[in-house]
Amino acid sequence: MLRPLIALLSLLLLLSGCGEVVTSSTKDARILLMGDSMMAANRAAGRSVAQGIERQLGEEVIDRSVYAARMIYILPISGAAGLSIPAQQQKGNWDWVVMNGGGNDLVFGCICGRCDGMVDRLISADATAGAIPALVSRIRKTGAKVVWAGYLRNPGLFTPIRSCKVYGDELDRRLARLDARDPGMIFLPMSDVVPTGDPSLHQADMVHPSPKGSAAIATRIAAAIRANGG
Repeated sequence: MLRPLIALLSLLLLLSGCGEVVTSSTKDARILLMGDSMMAANRAAGRSVAQGIERQLGEEVIDRSVYAARMIYILPISGAAGLSIPAQQQKGNWDWVVMNGGGNDLVFGCICGRCDGMVDRLISADATAGAIPALVSRIRKTGAKVVWAGYLRNPGLFTPIRSCKVYGDELDRRLARLDARDPGMIFLPMSDVVPTGDPSLHQADMVHPSPKGSAAIATRIAAAIRANGG
C-alpha cells in the first residue's frame, strides 16, 4: 500500500505547479481559488473548477490550486511551489476565496488509516482549532468571504482511496460546524454530487474529477456565490 502511494506522490509532484499568479492585468479580480487536485484537475483542457466558475459568473478567477497540495505541509520542498495550501494565499482585493483541502493530508499523512489525529490537526471536533479554522480565520480577517468545497464521493464504485471515506465524512461534519460559527464562511459539501454507480464525474483513476465532475463542482460554487451577494 505504501509504495504505490509514494509513487503516486512522486508523480503528482512532477505535475504540480505554482498556479496562476496575480499580475497587474489581473489585479481587479475579485475571486481567488486555492486548493489541491480536485480544483486543479482539467486545467490544461480549459475545464477546471476555476474555469467553470469563470464561465458561469462571467468574471476572472485567479486559480492557485496545485496537485498534491496539503493543508499541513511538512515536506522539504518550498511551500512557495504551492504544495502548501495556506501558502497559496495571495494579497488582493478579494471578495471571495474559494478553496478545498485536507484530502492529501489523509492520503499521504496517515494513508487513510487511523487518521483520527490527522483529522483533529486539520479541524477540531468543535471546529475552533486546527489548520483549517486557522486559515479560514486569516482569510476572513482580510474581509473576504470563504467558500469551502468538500470532496466528491463515488458511491457504488471502487476507488483506491475508499478507506478515506470515514475520515472524509467526519471532516465534512466538522466543516459544517465551522460554517455555523461564521456567517462569512460557506461550506459546500460535494458528497451528493455523484449519482450512485455513475463513473462519468471521475477520471479513470476514480479519484480526480473528470471535466464533467469539475463542471458540477463549479456550478455548485457559482450558485453559492450568486446566492450570497455575488
